[in-house]
Formats: sequence, structure tokens, C-alpha cells
Amino acid sequence: MPRLPDGEPAPPTGELPAAALAGLPETSFGVYLHVPFCAVRCGYCDFNTYTLPELGPGASVDDFADTALRELDLATRVLGDAAPPVATVFVGGGTPTLLPPGDLVRLLDGVRTRFGLAEGAEVTTEANPDSVTPEGLATLAAGGFTRVSLGMQSAVPHVLRTLERTHDPARVGLAVAAARAAGLAVSLDLIYGTPGESLQDWRTSLEAALAHRPDHVSAYALVVEEGTRMAAQVRRGELPVPDGDDEADKYELADAVLSAAGYGWYEVSNWARTPADRCRHNEGYWRGDAWWGVGPGAHGHVGGVRWWNVKHPRAYAARLGTGESPAAAREVLTAEQRRDETVLLGVRLREGLALERLDPAGREAVAGLVAEGLLEGDAAVRDRRATLTLRGRLLADTVVRRLLGV
Repeated sequence: MPRLPDGEPAPPTGELPAAALAGLPETSFGVYLHVPFCAVRCGYCDFNTYTLPELGPGASVDDFADTALRELDLATRVLGDAAPPVATVFVGGGTPTLLPPGDLVRLLDGVRTRFGLAEGAEVTTEANPDSVTPEGLATLAAGGFTRVSLGMQSAVPHVLRTLERTHDPARVGLAVAAARAAGLAVSLDLIYGTPGESLQDWRTSLEAALAHRPDHVSAYALVVEEGTRMAAQVRRGELPVPDGDDEADKYELADAVLSAAGYGWYEVSNWARTPADRCRHNEGYWRGDAWWGVGPGAHGHVGGVRWWNVKHPRAYAARLGTGESPAAAREVLTAEQRRDETVLLGVRLREGLALERLDPAGREAVAGLVAEGLLEGDAAVRDRRATLTLRGRLLADTVVRRLLGV
């Protein structure tokens, strides 16, 4: 599990600089709710998650909603009248649907009563295929949720075993059907590059996902993170190291299969059936919008100030129990850091990045990147935007470094 980043001490009141709040009414505002509970911790995962036996007193599932609502109270005090109605809510984890559906609805009601929800607000929860029921999904839909993002990961049993995922592939179709019956939009999350996964295995997973006709598909390359069980297995030679060329082949296959089925890429790892099916909450991250992160280890960002909460659910609950902010630390981004993040994140989007957002050295690099087939020439000349080609998506980090002149 990764350590929290370094930063300056966060005020125990959670207060933010007035300059950070000044632009908040004009920006899109989201809320992220981190539910840290999992039934089983997967060997590849380095998220801030815990199985229930790990937690002990003071961090129970039963108490979590009340604790998170206290952080929403804190957010209300800190943001005051500056906060616009919430445009997007995303409940992630962990496995949020280990909470009772009524608690998830109570958390959403907490956002609604404190800030209001914008008209047409997008409200998503992540879920495992085996952590939802038709009744639970109907409760979520009736309470205001609009999307469910299901962790399918693979349709191939041996790949799921390597990832230590516990669901039966058949459960995905049942979960999708139940979500549809409840009136929820559906996203499916996939992982490629698992040790032992063949190109045909990956094609099988893509075709199985498309057979469920989701509104949205995310496909992420497996990263073996230090400190995970999978990293130890790779280090001991029990699993092979994921191969970069293999992952590139699988990305190209994903784009070809999804594009042929009518899904358009809008961010390097994300495809949607229509523009309306994009995950607007995640688009807010990529565009540098404001959001408040609720929960253990959750990060927030408002007006160039980023902060992160203490990681352990017990420490999180203890701080809020005494009326103190759960923020562990924060950083106030410099103008240069904000510019770098704009390039890093903006270039990953299908719309690309306006060339005027680059400094002179970055604009000078564009012609070379076009010549190398990494940026679209027409977009650069006609639209004055840096837009990745398919090859550019495979080498997005290289493109970003060149645009930043590093």
C-alpha cells in the first residue's frame, strides 16, 4: 500500500486559503467518497483498502456512513457559500457496495442536503459483480444514483485467479441486467497485461464485455505496484514481469475492437458509447476542476490546493470524532506545477490541449511530435490543439515530457 505524499501540515480546522475559494463558484464541483472496505484484498491492488478483520474497533462498516457525514459537515463549514451545487458524485473504494444500499443513499442525501445537486448530476458507485443484488441496485437508483461501474477485469477464469478476483464471470451479466432493470447506466472496468494472459484471452474479455452492451468501458494496463502480493510473486519468479510490447498490442486490440463496436475513446484508457456516456466525474479530474474527497486516504482539490486524509479508517474516525479535520497534509501548487498538470492531464483527452496552454518550448516541440506520428497534424494546424494519435496514446508519457521540455 503506497505511503501518502509529503506536504505541509494541514490546518486542523480544514480551512482553505481565500484565494483557493475565490474561483470555486465558477468551476464544476464534485464529491468523491472513498469506502475502504473489501471482502478480500486482491494481490495486485495497492489502493487504500482493508478487509474487515484488519480494522478492529473504531472502524466498523456500521459506523462508516455517520463518520463520512461528519466530514461532509466539515466541508460545508470550510467551503461555505462558495460551493456551487455538486455536479458529480463518485463512490469508490474498496468495494462501496459492501455498505448497505441504504447507507450509500444516506451519503448521497448528505451531499444533497449540504450542497445541493446540480440538474442532471451524475452519481456513480463502483461495485464488484458479486457485491450487488437487484434489490440493492433498485434502492440506489431510487435514491438518486445514476451509474454503476462494475469491476469485471476479465472474462477468463485463469486471469481472474491470477488477479485474485473472486467473482464468477457469469455474475457480470447478472449484475448488468439488474443495473439495467433498475434504470442505471453501466460501465465495465477491464485490466489487461495480467501475467499469463494471452492476446486471445484479452480478445475474449473485450468481446464478453461488449456482449453486455455497456455504456462505457475502461481498460487499464496492469501495473505491478511495490508492496503488493503480486510484486512479491514477480520478485520470486512465480509470475513473469508484464511485458510492455504485449501491453501495447493489447491496447491496440482494445481500441480496434471497441471502436468497431461504436465506442469512442475520450481519454487514453476510457471509451464511451456516446459523449453523454462519458464519466463526467473523472473528466473533472483531468480538467483540473474542484472536488472534495471524503473518506480515509481520500484526496481533494480546490483552486490549486490539494490535500489528503489520514489513511487508516480508525485514525480517520478518531479525528472527526473530536471535530478535527482528517486531512494529513496538503500542498499549494505553484503556477508552474498547475501548468505542468494541465499539460499532463489535458493531453490525455480526445479533445487534446490548446497549444496556447504550452510554453514556447512546448509549442516548438509540436511539429516534431506530428512528424513522428504522435500528435494529429490536422488538429495541430487547423484547430491549434495537441491531440494524440493512436501511437501517441501508447507513448503518452513521452509526448508529455516533450511538451513540457523535460
